[in-house]
Amino acid sequence: MVTELTLNNGVRMPALGLGVFQSSPEETTGAVQAALDTGYRHIDTAAAYGNEREVGEGIRRSGLDRSDVFIETKVWVSDYGYDETLHAWEKATGKLGVGQLDLLILHQPAPDRFEKTIAAYRALEALAADGRVRAIGVSNFMPHHLERLLAETDVVPAVNQIELHPYFTQPAVQAADAANGIITQAWSPIGGITFYPGWGEQRKSVMDDATIASIAAAHGKTPAQVMLRWHLQQGRSAIPKSVNPTRIAENFAVFDFELTPDELDRIDALDTGVRSGPDPDEPRVERFAMVIPEV
Repeated sequence: MVTELTLNNGVRMPALGLGVFQSSPEETTGAVQAALDTGYRHIDTAAAYGNEREVGEGIRRSGLDRSDVFIETKVWVSDYGYDETLHAWEKATGKLGVGQLDLLILHQPAPDRFEKTIAAYRALEALAADGRVRAIGVSNFMPHHLERLLAETDVVPAVNQIELHPYFTQPAVQAADAANGIITQAWSPIGGITFYPGWGEQRKSVMDDATIASIAAAHGKTPAQVMLRWHLQQGRSAIPKSVNPTRIAENFAVFDFELTPDELDRIDALDTGVRSGPDPDEPRVERFAMVIPEV
């Protein structure tokens, strides 16, 4: 069973997808193929990840029809602006080897250049209007970013992809998304950002949390499976990352059990309010300047 979410424009999106952030190009093709063989039908990538080409190759090697796989990717900040974002679509589809994207989103709000963010989003609107993308959205947008975007554009984003795991649930962002009919999509859905090398060695891994471990034991499941089920039961999309075929399959085996309301509440109560990834309001001039190659 693959649970789907209906976006605000009627497009249906598999709720659970494979993420490929920090998947090296040489590992990405195999990971994508393994995921699709397992039953995933949603792959999330980004221009900034440097592995769109390998994602496309993994999809082709799966033997599935293009229409059977929901492809999501992101425009990087250095390609913001109207014409620049139209060209970013060309770069992404060229690398992926497809003629249409299912979901194209802006990777960061980049508030230090938000006029270019607005121009980029208007380009997404044009791409959606002529069918080059089926749905459009944003990533890492906080409520104040969404408020300005909605005031200056016409199409409400279908998705807002944000850091979201039991230690950082962003209730205000989730509420703003829900109020506007935007699906919240979790990156780092099982808390991987809390133990990535270089990202908070002093932080406690969500995977080691005693509450989640006890809930997992009660269901005969792993902590990762419990966290993914928590997302899905609360109506979110989740895109766990792995290049290990065993872990990829494990992360997909979340449709045969159900968390109780009390268990959902216990997981919700773990929120610390502390962000583990970058703050979307902090300009990162050097990182934002990263050039996305043409091929």
